[in-house]
Amino acid sequence: MAVVNLTQYIASSGLCSRRAAEELIRSGHVKVNGALAVLGQKVDAVTARVSVSGKIIHPATQKVYYLVNKPLGYVCTIKDRHADKKVIDLVPPKPKVWPVGRLDKDSRGLVILTNDGELTNRLTHPSFIHEKEYLLTLERPFSPELLLKLKQGVKLEEGLAKADTVKKVGPTKLSIVIHQGWNRQIRRTLGACGYRVVDLVRVRVGKVKLGTLENGKYKQIEISNF
Repeated sequence: MAVVNLTQYIASSGLCSRRAAEELIRSGHVKVNGALAVLGQKVDAVTARVSVSGKIIHPATQKVYYLVNKPLGYVCTIKDRHADKKVIDLVPPKPKVWPVGRLDKDSRGLVILTNDGELTNRLTHPSFIHEKEYLLTLERPFSPELLLKLKQGVKLEEGLAKADTVKKVGPTKLSIVIHQGWNRQIRRTLGACGYRVVDLVRVRVGKVKLGTLENGKYKQIEISNF
């Protein structure tokens, strides 16, 4: 008997990530064998009858992994009904996938999309550390003191935002590597230092690099890339 956590079962169906599955359970949208599900519940992956909002789901047999070069103006949220440009529209509609993490509408670059809930959890949960590398263009030239300040840390609402590494690429350009993942962290950090970011490109997540992939294009990659 293959017993798994219910959130893992839901994520493996390709419906959503494990975190989103927790919210579905918490809000009463999930039933197991006709009974309302609870957080932390285990299910038999072979015999359990799991439904979400009245619809029976099954674990997906095919896991897919897409690397996308997100253009400006596209959002990473799936449920935003007001968004006319979603990053999921840049990849095939089936099997259903979701973005791993987020990259705001005004930024561009590498976004990973998958239907693998376990990988999503591994790449986004705070207990796992994964570097993210960005190339920034600021509205004006910056001083050497800025690089030191970014390494030492800048106080934000969530805590101390620190760069793992940062280096000057040009008079107004710099490369920065972080492992924290707070909302619009880099833009807010630079803003707190008196600089406005006019262009932000994510070029790497862990071992996965954007490379020469064209803007708005995608390519399918293997799990071994992670």
